[in-house]
Amino acid sequence: MARDYAKEYRDYHGKPAQRKRRSGRNQARRLMIKKGANVAGKDVHHKDGNPSNNSSSNLSVMSKSKNRSMK
Repeated sequence: MARDYAKEYRDYHGKPAQRKRRSGRNQARRLMIKKGANVAGKDVHHKDGNPSNNSSSNLSVMSKSKNRSMK
């Protein structure tokens, strides 16, 4: 069965709260690039799990596999 991307966007990704969280993640990535961090192929990790908290002490760069694991 093929994925219904329009439905996924309508039901989750397009909700105002999720759009705000995505915006915070994108902003964090831009901040780390501006600081000179090499983020190519990596994720920007929010230490407290809050994508709206983009203070420099809360951000770090790590591999995608490590950042997206549930450990």
